[in-house]
Amino acid sequence: MRFAIPVALLMLGACSSEPSEADRQAAVAEVEANQEAPPEMLDPRPIRYPDIEKYGLYGAGCNFAPDGGGLGAIALAMANEGYMKRGEEILRFAADKGSDELPYLARRKYDGKDYSFTLDLDRDSGAPTGDETSDYSGTLTVKDGKDRVVYRATGIAQCGA
Repeated sequence: MRFAIPVALLMLGACSSEPSEADRQAAVAEVEANQEAPPEMLDPRPIRYPDIEKYGLYGAGCNFAPDGGGLGAIALAMANEGYMKRGEEILRFAADKGSDELPYLARRKYDGKDYSFTLDLDRDSGAPTGDETSDYSGTLTVKDGKDRVVYRATGIAQCGA
């Protein structure tokens, strides 16, 4: 009988619903491995004339300036390439030739190394603003490599040569 109580206690311990320390550590490691950090939001900077000169960013296409952001375009969408500025770095994007064509040979979508951007225009809003330019209401959406939105703004897309 003296042995029956300790054996019963050992059996209860073996049947316990409490996970072992090794099981707990494995579960924590699995949760940590599957956690995804929130996306790092992008704060695009205006592409100024010195940037355009320095990098030769001339040509027909559409330039996007967000509402309330002044006249400085934060995205350039051209026939073959698109550009944005992060800090002092000019980001280069390849035009997605399978996406819709916008005025002046610009494309709706551009893909880069770390980001992609989409420029959506309200084509009915187009109003001539010069000999070879028109302004459209538009939305710029930038996504990171995991297809998460890191920037979105409405504003004016000026398209022209």
